[in-house]
Amino acid sequence: MAWLSLLKYSLDGPTLCRTKHTLFWGFGAKGSTGVQLGQSAALYCRVSTADQTCSRQERDLRAFAKKAGYKVVGVWKETASGAKDERAERKKVLALAQARNIDIILVTELTRWGRSMLDLFHTLQDLQAWGVSLVAQTGLQFDLRSAQGKLIASLMAALAEFERDLLRERVRSGIAAARKRGVVFGRRPGQRIKADRYTPKVLKLVGEGQSYREISHRLGLSKNTVLDIVKRDRAT
Repeated sequence: MAWLSLLKYSLDGPTLCRTKHTLFWGFGAKGSTGVQLGQSAALYCRVSTADQTCSRQERDLRAFAKKAGYKVVGVWKETASGAKDERAERKKVLALAQARNIDIILVTELTRWGRSMLDLFHTLQDLQAWGVSLVAQTGLQFDLRSAQGKLIASLMAALAEFERDLLRERVRSGIAAARKRGVVFGRRPGQRIKADRYTPKVLKLVGEGQSYREISHRLGLSKNTVLDIVKRDRAT
């Protein structure tokens, strides 16, 4: 029967783990010693567009969990771009991890979980503190507290910083190019976008005899904003 070998890094250094037919990435939690029977696992699946489904990911993760001996506590599915911050289902899984209600989070690929290198690094640190492992189906397992794990974590941190620097450079470059085209950033002196939008309504209600307090409550404005609108109108 065919077996595939997996070299993983634990707190005691490199050890050889074996898993039948499947290699996996595992970002081990504190004291992680590899696959343990009966550990509770949350399955997280994500696709980028509405015309895709999570069926294949769920099928593969369930099969992997069964072979590894994990107890599946639930499946969280999401349709969202990998670059988006707001991922409601991932937040639910992280909440379970923080509450220590799960031992492992299973994903098909790290790209299904992390938005970026920086996001992946930060969530791995959080999971490490909560004693929860992130396991993907292909790759290498390491513990962030081990010497090897610290080395990889340092590389990830360096890449995350590089990613931040690239983003800052792109933003600065984009702003400079926009300014050359005549785009003005920020609010211009004397510009009152919200007040200007409500000026006609405020003046109409004032003309009808309503008090400043009544107008502010009705339009959702502060009393001072209403007063400023009236003052500017009377000054013109």
